[in-house]
Amino acid sequence: MNPAPSHLMHAYARQPVCFTRGSGARLWDEQGNEYLDALAGVAVTSLGHAHPEIAQAIAEQAGLLLHTSNLFCIDWQEHLGQRLCALAGMERAFFCNSGAEANEAALKLARLHALHRGVRNPQVLVLDNGFHGRTLATLAASGSKAAQRGFEPLMPGFVRVPYDDIQALHRAVAGLPDITAVLIEPVQGEGGVRVASARYLQELRVLCDHHGWLMMADEVQAGMGRTGTWLSHQHAGVTPDVVTLAKALGNGFPIGACLARGAAARLFSPGNHGSTFGGNPLACRVASTVLDIMERDGIPQRAAVLGARLLDGLRQALRTHPDVAGIRGLGMMVGIELRAPARDLVGRALAEQRLLISVTRDCIIRLLPPLICTEAQVDEIVARIARLLARPATSRDTGSYAAAVQTASS
Repeated sequence: MNPAPSHLMHAYARQPVCFTRGSGARLWDEQGNEYLDALAGVAVTSLGHAHPEIAQAIAEQAGLLLHTSNLFCIDWQEHLGQRLCALAGMERAFFCNSGAEANEAALKLARLHALHRGVRNPQVLVLDNGFHGRTLATLAASGSKAAQRGFEPLMPGFVRVPYDDIQALHRAVAGLPDITAVLIEPVQGEGGVRVASARYLQELRVLCDHHGWLMMADEVQAGMGRTGTWLSHQHAGVTPDVVTLAKALGNGFPIGACLARGAAARLFSPGNHGSTFGGNPLACRVASTVLDIMERDGIPQRAAVLGARLLDGLRQALRTHPDVAGIRGLGMMVGIELRAPARDLVGRALAEQRLLISVTRDCIIRLLPPLICTEAQVDEIVARIARLLARPATSRDTGSYAAAVQTASS
């Protein structure tokens, strides 16, 4: 029997599996099959699925107040802004609904910063393979040709340089007098789990100070404890001027934040920017509950320990695998680079190993497990990845879950 035609726009290459419930790092589909989640909704559900304290906060707040608009004071927003600024060394926060919106706010701050400096043709320095969102501005800032295709002409005002290359930064300084800001992921997620060196970030901070640029850190995927510190740039001991957050901030409830300090914190004035839903009482209470749990349970420290276990386990299990070109990561953010394209592995992992993963840049397995995984679950992720890569890729040409199911059962 053929399924009814979908009325959804064909914007996603979905796997034909529908999850109906979850608990911690586990998920169940409509047939009752259990899966191990090594993706966390792409670094979103860091505290796992159906966390009872988050569920309780949502239910209580839904019975009190959902929305009033930003025309009025919102106590939970004030509370969350104070806490995030304290964690990040920032002064002020703007709340929105997603990482792309947070990065849009950062880019608007960069434009206002240029205006105040008298720069008529402002340029923002961005990095190869970076990814900052799918709005027209953040798409232009990103380094994915595939994502940009079909949406030309791209918004001007961005200069791209190699990632983690100090000399390229100095060459950009010499030839481009109108740079006003740098937007960087300290750990690139979509770009293949690439980690900028501490020296690079420190040098970037020095250059920004010397030239009056804003250093803007996109922590949408790597932030909120995933790499073993609250924010991934903190490994380098630097403090940006602007920090963007989303994803794990709400553990699945949509919320984004753009944090700023110094002159950048005072650039917006009423009418410059806004959001209808951003920072509503429900979103901010959920995010505040997320912070409560992460602080109480030492989640960033836990991510550092579990991440080391995950990396060590994968390197040991795959050390002689001929198809593995390298394994890298920071905390619970890990990339396994393969020597050939392997997007079919997402479907095969679901069907053969009951494991959720992603593949980025065609050949890099990206693992972003919930930060509340047990040690046994981390070890099980390693074991299932090893079994997945040990099995011949007989369904590689299709890349579909259904084909992988058929192959696995044959």
